[in-house]
Amino acid sequence: MSAESGLLTPEQIVESALAASRADGCVVVVTVGSEANVRWANNTVTTNGVSAALSWYVVSVVGAATGVVAASAAAAGSARDVAAVVRESHEAARAAAAAGPARDARPLVEPDASMPDGGVQDLAEPPAQTSFGVYSGLLEDLGAAFGQARATDRILYGFARHEVDTVYLGSSTGLRRRWVQPTGSLELNAKSADLTRSSWAGVSTADFTDVDLTAMDATLTRRLDWARRRVDLPPGRYDTVLPPTAVADFMVYLAWSAGGRPAHEGRSVFSKSGGGTRIGERLTDRALTVFGDPGYPGLAAQPFVTAAGSSDEVSVFDNGAPVGRVDLVRDGVISGLLHTRASAAEYAEPFAPPVDNVVVTGGDPGRSIDDIVAGVDRGLLVTSQWYLREVDPMTLLLTGLTRDGVFLVERGEVVGAVTNFRFNMSPLDVLRQAVDVGATVPTLSREWSDWFTRSAMPPILVQGFNMSSVSQAQ
Repeated sequence: MSAESGLLTPEQIVESALAASRADGCVVVVTVGSEANVRWANNTVTTNGVSAALSWYVVSVVGAATGVVAASAAAAGSARDVAAVVRESHEAARAAAAAGPARDARPLVEPDASMPDGGVQDLAEPPAQTSFGVYSGLLEDLGAAFGQARATDRILYGFARHEVDTVYLGSSTGLRRRWVQPTGSLELNAKSADLTRSSWAGVSTADFTDVDLTAMDATLTRRLDWARRRVDLPPGRYDTVLPPTAVADFMVYLAWSAGGRPAHEGRSVFSKSGGGTRIGERLTDRALTVFGDPGYPGLAAQPFVTAAGSSDEVSVFDNGAPVGRVDLVRDGVISGLLHTRASAAEYAEPFAPPVDNVVVTGGDPGRSIDDIVAGVDRGLLVTSQWYLREVDPMTLLLTGLTRDGVFLVERGEVVGAVTNFRFNMSPLDVLRQAVDVGATVPTLSREWSDWFTRSAMPPILVQGFNMSSVSQAQ
């Protein structure tokens, strides 16, 4: 992204595109990504790599319609190349305008005092990068874990990735915004030497300085020991302890499903029978709150909208608009939905764009997952889930499978591993049926970790969790 790379800098792409635009309005968003990853199997590092990428898109506005064209580094070699993309976007907007105004049409966002630096930040700053240096502590701990695993007949598998995306946004209204987003995750899987027992753990991190691999390995070793005894159980409804990672599997999907327009149009779980939405409905007497907040400590997320396409939850017209805290559930009551500026105006509700993190609070801050297990007379502990899929959008019923560790709890003690199950549960029922909730901690959803890593959840004991059938998957 410099003279050495043969590409324009992000600032040059933005300014060249805006200078070339002849549309009524124009927005340019450039993302420069840097990634380093490490993979291991059979107690040995197997692959690693470092990569970089540049992508960008142009939104042209003609009247009340837009045309969006996405481009790659191949189209960022010169101002002439950039202008060609802008012309293509302009033509797309003209064609769209002939079909009438867009439903989400709003004036492009302008700089204002609520934004950092008034919405006019320095785009000349070069993009941030990551490197293998981010793994210096992890690789040392990983070597020690491999040695311990070999000595105890265990096999470790896993994957660590660290990405740093630098986003540059410029608009014909004068907006200039820049954001650096680090994203890291580590997944660790331990198996017995005969591959009959398996357990998984994962964490989200911004820089790997807070990752305690030794503690993760110790947790997995404990679970493999639990699994030395196997217990057959039939399907049914069981009181089930969900650790933070499993709670995140449900709550991330809840956040993705909280569009305001689908709720008003009778298309979602948040639609009220007979019309309107379920805002104001109490789910639980527990003071559970589900929210996204770009400023949440340790889970900082991009504080402005970037959208290369419009949907029920985001609009290309909103590019650059501030993202703030959104409470979806507050103190046990459905309290908010996601809105573009257009849908917010249409339904007289607050503008609430999606946040790239989700948090659940309201549990006992002094209560750990072990404390919750100790309070279970007979039930299950599900340490990880996967392959969650939506069954019914009107109830938000999800189906999925337990994997790599589901255990029977009797009189407060884990007494053995049980067969995997297919389950059917709605995230709203997880909240409704919560009977014991612990401390909120940063975690990683196993199911959605490829797309969404920033979450903080408590462990929850769910009463009557529906294990609908036995699964033979291992």
